Amino acid sequence: MSNNIDRRRFLSHGALGAAAATATAGLATPALAQSLPDIRWRLTSGFPNNLDTIYGGAVVMADALKAMTGGKFQIQVFQAGEIVPGPQAIDAVKANTVEIAHTCGYYFTGKDPTFAIGSTIPFGLNARQQNAWLYHGGGNEAYNAFLADYGVVGIPGGATGTQMGGWYRKEIKSIDDLKGLKMRIAGVAGQVMAKLGAVPQQLPGGDIYPALERGTIDAAEWVGPYDDEKLGFYQIAPYYYYPAWWEGGLTIHFFVNTAQYEALPAEYKAALDTACKAANINMQTLYDVKNKDAIRSLVSKGAQLKMLPRDVLDAAYKATFELYGEYNEKYPAWAKIYPGWKKFRDESYEWFRVAEYTFDSYVYAMQAAGK
Repeated sequence: MSNNIDRRRFLSHGALGAAAATATAGLATPALAQSLPDIRWRLTSGFPNNLDTIYGGAVVMADALKAMTGGKFQIQVFQAGEIVPGPQAIDAVKANTVEIAHTCGYYFTGKDPTFAIGSTIPFGLNARQQNAWLYHGGGNEAYNAFLADYGVVGIPGGATGTQMGGWYRKEIKSIDDLKGLKMRIAGVAGQVMAKLGAVPQQLPGGDIYPALERGTIDAAEWVGPYDDEKLGFYQIAPYYYYPAWWEGGLTIHFFVNTAQYEALPAEYKAALDTACKAANINMQTLYDVKNKDAIRSLVSKGAQLKMLPRDVLDAAYKATFELYGEYNEKYPAWAKIYPGWKKFRDESYEWFRVAEYTFDSYVYAMQAAGK
């Protein structure tokens, strides 16, 4: 009985409850609709539209927003490069060239590495921990305090889970094999790899294959099996390593022009927030479905699955936290957010070791044993 009462109470509050109530109150619906403005925004994506899952996060959000507002608030989605190149997305939103972008914060670490902490940083949070920190651990509030200086508001809107560690033309047997390795890898991870002797390159998704093919780069990481198979990396770089220690749980954000966001009616802000949440969970679940099939397909095509050597992981871990110490000294915004993030990470790790890790370790071992 109490669950039903709580459910009714929940449905009577907020944007979804209001929408449900007005759907059955014919007289109220026209009055509400007439009181809200027609709004048309443009969105620039950080991704090409052939990468349907990650690019599609913006489409999922826009479709949900349109449906929830009866078509009065619509966002037109453009792929990377149609309006501005992906690396210019934040600047385009700040300048109000477009009202909103959908991309990864860590693409803008050249401005400040603090951009990355809202999306993912090496040896950080997994997907569930990331959502917990952003939604209820003060993470997105801290991130938006930082983003305010850039004239944008960030709303989580996509997730990939832990990614793969990339495709390599040659086998990686030890840390020595990273020396001089030219690798497409974005954000803070690239700076860590540089400490390990690699030469990081930041390339958009569509440019990775030709660079690998020409030998301009020796290795590349993108997302995971589904997208990687689409991009064809297995054809020229057969060694497929895991895990991506730099992306335990990536969040893609919607970055909204601050003035445009603040001008929205409260109803539209609630609808936008709900649509972004829908895009966030939808992307993660889509990848979880598609990756399980794609990894089998890639292996059947000759991809050689390999775990990164332990000495590589250990060296990367050490270099990562040395780098974070340097950031604390050099970047005030990072120093303001990082201590709270680190405390949340460590306490979350403690809890996940108790239940999640022990459960996962046991059942995965049993499945691997054919039981």
